Amino acid sequence: MVAEVVGGLWTGSLALLADAGHMLTDAASLLLALGALWMAGRPATTRHTWALARVEILAALVNGLFLWLVVVWLVWEAIERFGDPGEVLAGPMMGIAAGGLIVNGIALAVLRHDHPGERSLNVHGARLHVAGDLLGSLGALAAGVVIWRTGWVAADLIATLAIGGLIVISSWRLVHEAVHVLMEGAPSHLDVEDLLRRLSEIEGVAGIHDLHVWTITSGYPALAVHVLCADGESPEMLLARINRVLRERYGIEHTTIQIERAIPPERDEPMTRPLQRIE
Repeated sequence: MVAEVVGGLWTGSLALLADAGHMLTDAASLLLALGALWMAGRPATTRHTWALARVEILAALVNGLFLWLVVVWLVWEAIERFGDPGEVLAGPMMGIAAGGLIVNGIALAVLRHDHPGERSLNVHGARLHVAGDLLGSLGALAAGVVIWRTGWVAADLIATLAIGGLIVISSWRLVHEAVHVLMEGAPSHLDVEDLLRRLSEIEGVAGIHDLHVWTITSGYPALAVHVLCADGESPEMLLARINRVLRERYGIEHTTIQIERAIPPERDEPMTRPLQRIE
């Protein structure tokens, strides 16, 4: 980042300065992501029974919004410079951009090594930041080549706008997914209609209502549902069958399932019954 700030001021390249500005927000964003991972790993308390798992999603949302702010700044600077692009030193610009490309490539390779079966939205946001930096360095390098070969200084500004567009496209899904989780939306990979149909087909299920499925944090879906138990069916066995389907077919292990029995209209049976302890 420091090299690109110095290089941008020396060479007059907005693309280098833009990439440096992006790296500045990335430095803060990566620290935010690291802090969120630390907080998400802390144990639950009586005040926060889910612990601080949602901090990861908040960090991902902030990272995405930071990216948009960077794009606004890039576009503003590029528009202001179009009238008078100034002089750009193509040789040093290419050298500095190539160095940034190598460093960002290494950082991206490190962040791509997730644990098997896990997908952290927070780490995904950090990865997008670094990928944006890599694209910024690549764009600056390409612009430097064009200026060096043709003398067309406006290529620096074109590269800046192109980088901004790529950042918006790549960060849109991150922001969308973070908001979706915070709004208690169903997991994006889950077909709720298929889940409802499959639960209804389980032996002993007479009806289903009040089905809710959401995401606590990345890779941690949860489900709550009321299930009407058929006459003569064991509630304990029915509960075990439902949980097995949810775990094996949909990967949902945190469930709250209320088993209910229908009361025949001809029987004046009280709604409140003594609780039974299930061993």
